[in-house]
Amino acid sequence: MNKFPTITFLEGLLERITYSNAENHYTIAKLKTSKTNNIVTIIGTMAAVNPGQNLKIKGAWETHPRYGQQFKIMSYEVVLPATIDGIRKYLKSGIIKGIGTSMANRMVSCFGAKTLEIIEKNPERLLEVKGIGKAKAALICNAWKDHHVARSLMQFLQSMGVQTSYCAKILREYGTDAINVISKDPFRMITDIPGIGFYFADTVAQKLGTEKDQPRRVRACIIHIMQEVANQGDVFVYQDQIVERCKNLFHIKPGVTLNEIDTLFAAGGLVIENAPDGTDSKIVYLKEIHQAETGIANRLRALLSVPVTPPGIDAERISREVQKKLAITLSSEQLNALEEILSHRAVIITGGPGTGKTTLIRSITTVFSALGKNVLLAAPTGRAARRLSEITRSKAKTIHKALGFNFKEGLFQKNQDNPLDADAMIIDEASMVDTFLMYHLIKALPMTSVLILVGDIFQLPSVGPGNVLSDMIKSTLIPVFYLKKIFRQAHESPIIVNAHRVRQGESPVLKSLDDSDSLSEFYFLEQNDQKKVVSTIVELCTKTIPERFNFDPAYDIQVLTPMHKGVIGTTNLNQVLQKVLNPNPVMIETMGSTFKTGDKIMHLKNNYQKEVFNGDIGIISSIDRKEKDLSVDYYGRIVNYDFDEMDEISLAYAISVHKSQGSEYPAVILPIMTQHFVLLQRNLLYTAITRGKNLVILVGTKKALNIALRNNKPTKRLSGLAFRLMHN
Repeated sequence: MNKFPTITFLEGLLERITYSNAENHYTIAKLKTSKTNNIVTIIGTMAAVNPGQNLKIKGAWETHPRYGQQFKIMSYEVVLPATIDGIRKYLKSGIIKGIGTSMANRMVSCFGAKTLEIIEKNPERLLEVKGIGKAKAALICNAWKDHHVARSLMQFLQSMGVQTSYCAKILREYGTDAINVISKDPFRMITDIPGIGFYFADTVAQKLGTEKDQPRRVRACIIHIMQEVANQGDVFVYQDQIVERCKNLFHIKPGVTLNEIDTLFAAGGLVIENAPDGTDSKIVYLKEIHQAETGIANRLRALLSVPVTPPGIDAERISREVQKKLAITLSSEQLNALEEILSHRAVIITGGPGTGKTTLIRSITTVFSALGKNVLLAAPTGRAARRLSEITRSKAKTIHKALGFNFKEGLFQKNQDNPLDADAMIIDEASMVDTFLMYHLIKALPMTSVLILVGDIFQLPSVGPGNVLSDMIKSTLIPVFYLKKIFRQAHESPIIVNAHRVRQGESPVLKSLDDSDSLSEFYFLEQNDQKKVVSTIVELCTKTIPERFNFDPAYDIQVLTPMHKGVIGTTNLNQVLQKVLNPNPVMIETMGSTFKTGDKIMHLKNNYQKEVFNGDIGIISSIDRKEKDLSVDYYGRIVNYDFDEMDEISLAYAISVHKSQGSEYPAVILPIMTQHFVLLQRNLLYTAITRGKNLVILVGTKKALNIALRNNKPTKRLSGLAFRLMHN
């Protein structure tokens, strides 16, 4: 069986457009073929096409499980009519603004078969047609350009061998002069248009004949490498590594790379410093990341230099207040930490599950309130903020919302000139806070406030650059309170016990679902075959867990997986689980994804206008094909999406472990296989286990589990924050 599709060509008349996305030009349409007059469905990216036009399409046939045979578009061209009669009909159709029936007749009478060529290449000759003056000629000329610029750009991008889905964004940015602008400097697209990366621009540049050592290209390569390392979590990169990567990946001579690093440094785009390890190596920062890292260090040192007024409250009164307001008796470890916290300007509280971090947060909030202090509670994500609100029974916000982030301008309203109104600020899940966010947070904190960071440094680090919480602890500049005692109730939880065993590199206590009739919280199901892992997960979600544990498959069970691709990646698992968990009919298909009412979905990027944040999970409550929108129920709040915004959501029956940070789910299922080898790390396994509140089930092999337990050396992030805090 041939795994590759057979490429073929279709030619015919565009009968109608069923669906078109204005954002990316994804189109579903009906084409009447020239050879057989059959009506076929065509799908793919097309711009500036109208019913009534003749198209020549390159593509391949594929079979959709619901809609049957479809022709997937790879490239296309509009076949303009060549005969006089065809041209007359084309112009009479109203496709070109300013040309009606009588005008079309006069133009064709004047220019014959060359009419369309005259409009495109010699528009000044339109004045030869009776009834066309300069204004009318300009109108027709501009209308022709507007109508054909998208098609021309699409064909230009196709000839460059790059994605045509960016056509609409390019047109919005550069207008009718888009091809000319791109041809002069392809690399300007990287900064001008969000989403267009270096490889897109470089592919165009190479097709246009740009030399590999051309300075503009070299600078773009350097910035690309800097942004890549930031996306991987590093704050800086060694200069020698930049030179090596430019040589190996982009075939640029070392001397040329060094010259352009100096050029970018002189222009203020990069910062070059000596390496913090004491060697002669040079390290390079993007200017904005360097500003954030140095800003955290300087601001934190300034905060710590401000004396703390004694609170006038002793351990006895603290215990009394907590007992009275929360009906909680603090342990000596918690009481000592709380008493010490009141006498410091900034502190860190860290510890694993079941060690009382939540109790301590509630107690701190209670004591500060009793002292008449204004306490501000915040967390990095919407889910973590909601959880913080639930456990403290006090209002908590996302850090972005607390800082008044303006999504239109990309700026924070709160800063050193307009600080937060807080005597104390508690940040939960602080391990998730990256360098940029911590900089803006600490910049907006009044010098008279108390900063309390609460987090578990054994979890996965922040998605953004840096390892801020760990670096702060490493610096020893800030008092750190390690909560180590596991409370009796937590000690009885197999999830918490096994989480701590994993944290220490010990194998968790493994129990099979068949071991006994009594229910437990933690199970391991041995399975060596990936496809059988998938079928086991389906069985767990549809039958075993709902029947034995009484959990709702959609709301209570969350499948976590280390990766997106492959048989046990999020993409395949979501498709499989959607099919078995949601019997509702298909309502909308877009960008290769299918969404139905009742689907469990995740929001993928912060949208401050909608007040929905990266990682928020909801249920699709309705889909309206006529109005082209759908509604999602997020924790009882309905949020509407236009069909053009579908790239902001994805199915969430299965999500990555990284996306689960800051959340807690009644039941967690984790496939763990050797196919995940690159991502099998102890902190990833630990993070996944600690997401489960009442039930955790691992499905896979003991070999994969042991690989993860032994791998306690995740890639070290390059960061200078600890050094700056210790030495500046």
